[in-house]
Amino acid sequence: MPRLIASTLCSLFLAFGLNASVHALTVYTAGPGNLSKKLAQGFERKTGIKVDLFQATTGKVMARIEAEASNPHADVLISASWDTAQDLDKRGWLAPYTSPNAEHVPPMFKTPDYVAQGISALGIVWNKNTGKPEPRDWRDLAQPAYRDQVTTPNPALSGASLDLLLGLQDRLGEGAWSLFDSLHKNGMVVLGPNAQAINPVLQGAKSAVFGAVDYVAYAAAANGEAIKVIFPTSGTVIAPRPMMILKTSRVQTEARAFIDYVLSDEGQNLVAAAYLIPARDDIDTPRTRLKDLKLLPQDDGSNTKSRADVLKRFNALFGEH
Repeated sequence: MPRLIASTLCSLFLAFGLNASVHALTVYTAGPGNLSKKLAQGFERKTGIKVDLFQATTGKVMARIEAEASNPHADVLISASWDTAQDLDKRGWLAPYTSPNAEHVPPMFKTPDYVAQGISALGIVWNKNTGKPEPRDWRDLAQPAYRDQVTTPNPALSGASLDLLLGLQDRLGEGAWSLFDSLHKNGMVVLGPNAQAINPVLQGAKSAVFGAVDYVAYAAAANGEAIKVIFPTSGTVIAPRPMMILKTSRVQTEARAFIDYVLSDEGQNLVAAAYLIPARDDIDTPRTRLKDLKLLPQDDGSNTKSRADVLKRFNALFGEH
């Protein structure tokens, strides 16, 4: 190959800690889909390493990893649930790695075995064209004006939604269950994952989502949808999205380079452009920043009994099984 191209490739390999024996990298990711593709394409441009993507919900991604346990395919996993990383770490499935680009990632979003790609927050998504008053807090969605006008993601399918239930219970005690009961009596419907909960609001069939993942709504608003993301005055929860390297990966060097790329300036700006809060606190973002959010108490995932109990009680209230 021409000397200049060879020299450039060599520099890139050295910059990412690679050698000339480059293998394809398999990344399993819970999305967002467009972000995942851009990160894969950017990484390929920088290193020449092909990225094979498998994109699905966290539940489907984890089901595939479990099914492949005897013959693993994934090298890197990006989940929408911090619990996923905690669980795999306890099972000894993760390879430790601390990227030099994680210096500006706050301690709460990194461990020796996994690190946040970015962070989403939960809020109310309100359709401005449905004629309903703009809500300011969670309780507003239990008012008569919102009868039969509210959706919410199913907390059995969304770890972030379950975190919100736990946070409200920790902050309000039994008052949280009075709120959920009022929402139920007011006709709030529990739908599937986040996309299913927000679609009726985007279409105008419903007026608001209780506990929507914010980046989806920010992107829809940027595309001209008549919706607004509202962070309730009483507080909300955040959902860091962990990245991790599987211990069974045969391309550990390439996997580390991918983590480095996602946490690089270029990678984190792609995360910000997808309306996620960047994992690094030194990257600008066009959306509400983490420091501007009022946060509820949040379970760290270790109290599995509490999570199971809250989900069981919520399901009993809303008739979910």
